[in-house]
Amino acid sequence: MTNPIAIANDHAGYELKLFLKTELEGKGLMVVDLGCHDKTPVDYPAYGRAMADALQKGQATRGILICGTGIGISIAANRYAHVRAAVVHDGLGARLAREHNDANVLCLGAQVIGQWVARDCLDGFLSTDFGGGRHLRRVEMLAEVMG
Repeated sequence: MTNPIAIANDHAGYELKLFLKTELEGKGLMVVDLGCHDKTPVDYPAYGRAMADALQKGQATRGILICGTGIGISIAANRYAHVRAAVVHDGLGARLAREHNDANVLCLGAQVIGQWVARDCLDGFLSTDFGGGRHLRRVEMLAEVMG
């Protein structure tokens, strides 16, 4: 993957973001950091929207969102038709989100998983391509529902 990857978080996800940003940069990837930039309490929907905007503007082709559980920020991001954000808790879930659902945003819960599991999720998300085939029809159906 050579395109930039965007990363965003709320205050609960700040520490995990720093860890994953270092991991991404260590892989030679360009990272677009959409914030937040410290532990001051913020509202996660703003960062779901920032991710949707970055994807729509072509600043990145994939993204990573982090909040306490991954749930709230994924709901916020999935409000936008071009976003397919998946909350995952392990590497298998990350790989299947890409292979079966063509997820373009990985959502992680900093209060639910540790950094090493998050790294495994990141690796699965980055290394897996969309499988197409029977899954393509289903992803297209999702676009119709959202459109």
